[in-house]
Amino acid sequence: MLTAASALLFVFLSWAFADGLFSLDRLFTSDPYTGSTIVTYILLALIVGAGIVQARRLSEDGVVTTSERDTTTPGQTDDPVLWKKLMGNAYFAIFFMPIRFFVGLQWLQSGEGKLRNSAWMDGGVALQGYWERAVAVPEAPARPAITYGWYRDFLQYMLDNEWYTWFARLVAIGETLVGIGLIVGALVGIAAFFGTLMNFSFMMAGTTSSNPVLFGLTVFLVLGWKVAGYWGLDRYILPSIGAPWKAGSLIREHHVTSMEPTRTSGGGHVARA
Repeated sequence: MLTAASALLFVFLSWAFADGLFSLDRLFTSDPYTGSTIVTYILLALIVGAGIVQARRLSEDGVVTTSERDTTTPGQTDDPVLWKKLMGNAYFAIFFMPIRFFVGLQWLQSGEGKLRNSAWMDGGVALQGYWERAVAVPEAPARPAITYGWYRDFLQYMLDNEWYTWFARLVAIGETLVGIGLIVGALVGIAAFFGTLMNFSFMMAGTTSSNPVLFGLTVFLVLGWKVAGYWGLDRYILPSIGAPWKAGSLIREHHVTSMEPTRTSGGGHVARA
């Protein structure tokens, strides 16, 4: 059931919020290359494959999805059971795969297009034009693209100082890295955070497009960072590096090794720095 729901969610997102991701006319040829529909079919197959693998690994007793102890304190309202399962149970991580794949593919396609465009990578002329259109204030009763004056002043400052010459490359590389991170499931929470940051910046500059949809979906990935990349590299990365409040296995091992005593020439012991 989870596999079917996840596969249908990916099909729905691709049909409702993207253009031609399943079109047979773009099966092998597209510009950008990541826009080829063969990529979409591969991602859909990965969702189904992960579900089949997970189903075959299930024990006869099933999977424990609820905690036996009450962790709430007086005056606190507990989260809904389904929400806690989605946010913290690896068994439900497959439900994040269609969201990761859809959002990641959108960023990867956008980033690839910019990386192959000299207007973005050589001087930032494309970003310069975008900022100039955004800060323009038309005659009344037309409304400017930017609602907040402080943000218009911020973009104007970057224009005046020609930040677009290097910022354009930063945008192109950033979009590509966010897309790759989400698709392969590497540091999903961090990649999703920077995705929301770019969506927010585009919307502040008056560009709607797909940004509201991607922003909402990516926030969901940020909230589910613990399990969103479980069917990906985060299954190995997160336990290894841990988090600022809980060190992973590599950090703990390095700490223990660094504190091992070493014998001095006089026969004593000192802690290794």
